[in-house]
Amino acid sequence: MPKRRRDTILDVYNLALGCFLFVAPWLFSFTNGIARAEDWTSSALVIAVAGAALLAFAEWEEWANLILGLWLLASPWALGFGHTTAMRVHVAVGIMIALISALELWLLHYDPAPSPDSQDGPATT
Repeated sequence: MPKRRRDTILDVYNLALGCFLFVAPWLFSFTNGIARAEDWTSSALVIAVAGAALLAFAEWEEWANLILGLWLLASPWALGFGHTTAMRVHVAVGIMIALISALELWLLHYDPAPSPDSQDGPATT
Protein backbone atom coordinates (compact mmCIF):
# COMPACT_ATOMS: atom_id res chain seq x y z
CA MET A 1 0.00 0.00 0.00
CA PRO A 2 1.50 3.41 -0.95
CA LYS A 3 2.52 5.75 1.82
CA ARG A 4 0.09 8.68 2.19
CA ARG A 5 1.71 12.09 2.04
CA ARG A 6 1.03 14.42 4.93
CA ASP A 7 1.15 17.57 2.80
CA THR A 8 -1.64 16.70 0.35
CA ILE A 9 -3.68 19.63 1.67
CA LEU A 10 -1.18 22.00 0.02
CA ASP A 11 -2.13 20.58 -3.38
CA VAL A 12 -5.79 21.14 -2.50
CA TYR A 13 -4.96 24.78 -1.71
CA ASN A 14 -3.23 25.18 -5.09
CA LEU A 15 -6.24 23.57 -6.78
CA ALA A 16 -8.57 26.01 -5.00
CA LEU A 17 -6.37 28.97 -5.98
CA GLY A 18 -6.44 27.78 -9.59
CA CYS A 19 -10.25 27.61 -9.47
CA PHE A 20 -10.41 31.08 -7.92
CA LEU A 21 -8.12 32.40 -10.64
CA PHE A 22 -10.37 30.87 -13.30
CA VAL A 23 -13.45 32.77 -12.07
CA ALA A 24 -11.55 35.98 -11.22
CA PRO A 25 -12.32 37.71 -14.56
CA TRP A 26 -16.03 37.51 -13.73
CA LEU A 27 -15.63 38.31 -10.03
CA PHE A 28 -13.48 41.40 -10.65
CA SER A 29 -14.77 42.42 -14.12
CA PHE A 30 -11.44 42.32 -15.95
CA THR A 31 -11.64 44.65 -18.93
CA ASN A 32 -8.30 43.77 -20.52
CA GLY A 33 -8.66 40.90 -23.00
CA ILE A 34 -5.04 39.82 -22.60
CA ALA A 35 -5.47 39.64 -18.82
CA ARG A 36 -8.59 37.47 -19.19
CA ALA A 37 -6.92 35.10 -21.66
CA GLU A 38 -3.77 34.83 -19.55
CA ASP A 39 -5.87 34.28 -16.44
CA TRP A 40 -7.82 31.39 -17.95
CA THR A 41 -4.70 29.79 -19.46
CA SER A 42 -2.67 30.01 -16.26
CA SER A 43 -5.56 28.85 -14.11
CA ALA A 44 -6.14 25.83 -16.36
CA LEU A 45 -2.46 24.90 -16.03
CA VAL A 46 -2.48 25.34 -12.23
CA ILE A 47 -5.66 23.25 -11.95
CA ALA A 48 -4.22 20.51 -14.16
CA VAL A 49 -0.90 20.32 -12.32
CA ALA A 50 -2.46 20.47 -8.84
CA GLY A 51 -5.02 17.83 -9.85
CA ALA A 52 -2.26 15.60 -11.17
CA ALA A 53 -0.35 16.06 -7.90
CA LEU A 54 -3.42 14.92 -5.98
CA LEU A 55 -3.86 11.84 -8.14
CA ALA A 56 -0.24 10.71 -8.44
CA PHE A 57 2.37 12.88 -6.74
CA ALA A 58 5.66 13.63 -8.46
CA GLU A 59 8.18 16.30 -7.51
CA TRP A 60 8.10 17.91 -10.96
CA GLU A 61 4.48 18.94 -10.34
CA GLU A 62 5.53 21.13 -7.43
CA TRP A 63 8.32 22.68 -9.51
CA ALA A 64 5.78 23.33 -12.29
CA ASN A 65 3.39 25.06 -9.87
CA LEU A 66 6.26 27.10 -8.42
CA ILE A 67 7.15 28.29 -11.93
CA LEU A 68 3.48 29.01 -12.71
CA GLY A 69 3.18 31.03 -9.48
CA LEU A 70 6.25 33.07 -10.40
CA TRP A 71 4.86 33.57 -13.91
CA LEU A 72 1.57 34.84 -12.47
CA LEU A 73 3.60 37.27 -10.37
CA ALA A 74 5.49 38.62 -13.39
CA SER A 75 2.84 38.33 -16.13
CA PRO A 76 1.09 41.69 -15.59
CA TRP A 77 4.27 43.53 -16.55
CA ALA A 78 5.39 41.02 -19.19
CA LEU A 79 2.02 41.17 -20.94
CA GLY A 80 1.26 44.84 -20.32
CA PHE A 81 -1.65 44.91 -17.91
CA GLY A 82 0.05 46.49 -14.92
CA HIS A 83 -1.91 49.03 -12.82
CA THR A 84 -5.19 47.13 -13.20
CA THR A 85 -7.36 45.00 -10.96
CA ALA A 86 -6.13 41.97 -12.88
CA MET A 87 -2.56 42.85 -11.89
CA ARG A 88 -3.42 42.81 -8.18
CA VAL A 89 -5.22 39.46 -8.49
CA HIS A 90 -2.36 37.90 -10.47
CA VAL A 91 0.28 39.11 -8.03
CA ALA A 92 -1.64 37.94 -4.95
CA VAL A 93 -2.51 34.52 -6.34
CA GLY A 94 0.96 34.09 -7.86
CA ILE A 95 2.63 34.75 -4.51
CA MET A 96 0.33 32.28 -2.74
CA ILE A 97 0.85 29.53 -5.33
CA ALA A 98 4.63 30.05 -5.35
CA LEU A 99 4.84 30.01 -1.54
CA ILE A 100 2.66 26.90 -1.21
CA SER A 101 4.68 25.07 -3.86
CA ALA A 102 7.98 26.13 -2.27
CA LEU A 103 6.71 24.95 1.11
CA GLU A 104 5.72 21.60 -0.34
CA LEU A 105 9.14 21.20 -1.97
CA TRP A 106 10.81 22.06 1.32
CA LEU A 107 8.65 19.54 3.19
CA LEU A 108 9.47 16.94 0.57
CA HIS A 109 13.20 17.30 1.19
CA TYR A 110 13.06 17.99 4.94
CA ASP A 111 12.92 14.92 7.16
CA PRO A 112 12.14 15.88 10.75
CA ALA A 113 12.71 12.33 12.03
CA PRO A 114 16.34 11.61 12.93
CA SER A 115 17.93 8.78 11.04
CA PRO A 116 18.79 5.64 13.00
CA ASP A 117 22.48 6.11 12.10
CA SER A 118 22.72 9.44 13.95
CA GLN A 119 23.74 9.55 17.60
CA ASP A 120 21.86 11.81 19.96
CA GLY A 121 24.35 11.75 22.78
CA PRO A 122 28.10 12.20 23.09
CA ALA A 123 30.20 9.63 21.33
CA THR A 124 31.67 6.93 23.53
CA THR A 125 34.99 5.35 22.81
